[in-house]
Amino acid sequence: MQIGLLGKTNVGKSTFFSAATETPVATGNFPFTTIEPNIGVAYVKTNCACTYFRIKHENPLCVDGTRFIPVKLIDIAGLVPGAHIGKGLGNQFLDDARQAEVLIHVVDISGSTDIQGQPVQVGTHNPLEDIEFVVDEFDQWFKQILEREWQKLSKEIEQKTVKLVEGIAKRFSGLGIKDYQVKIVLQNTGLLTKKPTEWDKNDLSTFVKELRKNTKPILIAANKADLCKDLEITNKIHDNKVILCSAETELLLRKASKAGLIDYVTGNDNFSIKKEIEMSAQQKKALDVVKTILSKIKTTGIQTCLNSAVFDILKTIVVYPVEDESKFCNKDGQVLPDAKLLAEGSTAKDLAETVHADIAKGFLHAIDCKTKQRIGADHKLKNGDVVKIVSTLSRG
Repeated sequence: MQIGLLGKTNVGKSTFFSAATETPVATGNFPFTTIEPNIGVAYVKTNCACTYFRIKHENPLCVDGTRFIPVKLIDIAGLVPGAHIGKGLGNQFLDDARQAEVLIHVVDISGSTDIQGQPVQVGTHNPLEDIEFVVDEFDQWFKQILEREWQKLSKEIEQKTVKLVEGIAKRFSGLGIKDYQVKIVLQNTGLLTKKPTEWDKNDLSTFVKELRKNTKPILIAANKADLCKDLEITNKIHDNKVILCSAETELLLRKASKAGLIDYVTGNDNFSIKKEIEMSAQQKKALDVVKTILSKIKTTGIQTCLNSAVFDILKTIVVYPVEDESKFCNKDGQVLPDAKLLAEGSTAKDLAETVHADIAKGFLHAIDCKTKQRIGADHKLKNGDVVKIVSTLSRG
């Protein structure tokens, strides 16, 4: 699973990336600090199945019953208006964004950077303009892809040498878009039964906008919320989910935790200073500022963004595959060793495919470890299920 971080230059994308992945990257108060995309591992978190069974187990990705599940995070080069026609690092930006399943648009909600990413006085730039231009760049990109061969494609469809759904899906295959996604959008827009040769410019625009919304959904990370003078501006953002963020605060907390100064779990609304720890006046002052920020925006928002992107927008569930249904472990005795992210509606057979192709090929049945019942290949899994796959073929 890949999450893309996008936005104009100098809004804190790289700081967000560093805070989420604990990977140091170049940051700076000027455009195009990020040129090549930074790729790292971030984590979403959920309740571990160990809490259901009331068991203890040693797993570095389970902390006091909270399970951390890795996802790929890519910090994409900064975007400027006109990216779809190659301005700035436009072509590279769009190429880097191709395979992301969901996009987190990092916005300077404090209005302290202009449309080009240059620093300005706080509150003097309207962040709603940034949201609008990024969405427009994606829509224009999608439109270019379809318009490029639309006349040829529409004639082929009319002559019945190509089917509508397959023909359009093929044009967008480089973005990981599937036939069923194209069909859903065609149905929802009423264009499934309209002859492509009769589509006008409005039809094309409507279709690509809906396709982009469905296949590259965007979550707004309202960064620098601690600097924003009026957070009511977020109420004017209607088409996307918005989460208040302070990437710099999260990065500071993670560094302090790693240095052994505080106890902090990412996503929590508080932290505690460790006893018998001596801190400098500067460190104490910084942590006092953090407390003030958390009282304003509750959490730093970084973990909330990741969780919301994966669970709320992509509608995924967490399932735990095991090899021993009584001890909930693998062949090496590791209890609840893996946690898989699957789409809602996934089946036991789908789970088998994520474990190993051979396991799926020889699938016989599965066992729901919570109920001890045998389940078939088409059984739909639920969030938090612990499942043993029984197969004629082992991993090889």
